[in-house]
Amino acid sequence: MKKQRKPLSTKKPPIPSDNHEVIENWMQDNIMPKMLPLIKKIDKIITEKIPNLNYSIKWGSAFYGTLESGWLIEVASYAVSVNIVFLNGANFNPAPPLGSGNQSRYIKLTTVDDLNNLEIIDFIEQAKELDGWK
Repeated sequence: MKKQRKPLSTKKPPIPSDNHEVIENWMQDNIMPKMLPLIKKIDKIITEKIPNLNYSIKWGSAFYGTLESGWLIEVASYAVSVNIVFLNGANFNPAPPLGSGNQSRYIKLTTVDDLNNLEIIDFIEQAKELDGWK
């Protein structure tokens, strides 16, 4: 019998919604104006690259995932930066540079120009191929 993988957290995962309005409301109500263009661009890239997305907001962060794979990406916005957390990023090749442990990894962005890095697209593509947080 195949051993079941440990969950990414002992906490309960966010409740999924197929309505992108959840993310739009989060952007409108909780994002520092300086970070809004960056958040909007990240959201656009994720929604274009991963089909059949579900959305949620938990702990002040946006979550993106699918019913089949679980939560794949968390986006956390701060006053001067945005973190894109790949919830199974330790299994990417190469893994995102920040974080430790055997599951999530992240990248930190400060400007829209940071998104011109093709590695970010590759990370999002890899995220949709692996199971996330269920």
